[in-house]
Amino acid sequence: MDDDVSAGSSTTVAGRLALGVTLLAVGLGYTGLIDGVTAADAVSIARYVGGVALFVAGLMALRDRDTVSGTAFATVGALWFTWAVSAGAEVSANASGLFLLLFALVALTLTVAAADPLAKGTYGLFLIALILLAVADLAGHDGLARAGGWFAVAAGAVAWYAATAALAHWPTALPRRAARPGVTATG
Repeated sequence: MDDDVSAGSSTTVAGRLALGVTLLAVGLGYTGLIDGVTAADAVSIARYVGGVALFVAGLMALRDRDTVSGTAFATVGALWFTWAVSAGAEVSANASGLFLLLFALVALTLTVAAADPLAKGTYGLFLIALILLAVADLAGHDGLARAGGWFAVAAGAVAWYAATAALAHWPTALPRRAARPGVTATG
């Protein structure tokens, strides 16, 4: 196996853990997998771990000149903090859907900007989750919200794995298969 472990800094690991925990908590709430647990139950985690801790990790990464992680953690921290403090507020489903669509654009930017395959996977899955949750709000469709929750769970699992792999020096890339002798890229 390829031992391509792009651990990054301890700030990146902390940010990935905060993002992973928040995505898992909120995503599981949307899935309805655990009886009596909803996304609203994850508000405290979203506010403090996903909002404050992730935002601080973003500022620290920016201080360390890690612009991709810094931008990602700071903007996603702002998303989670805003989501958490607005929980329970009287906003229309259309306003909520628009908010999620706007942050889906941020997730799209982060997906394109990420060089690390695990970061790209995390933000790509998060992008899909945000789009599904936005459409669920706009259309009033619980099934799409559950699907969005599952994509958030998957994104959280990838973020958690990326942090754990960096700390444990686990592989983060799939092995590349060598071509048969005599075979070139052009055929």
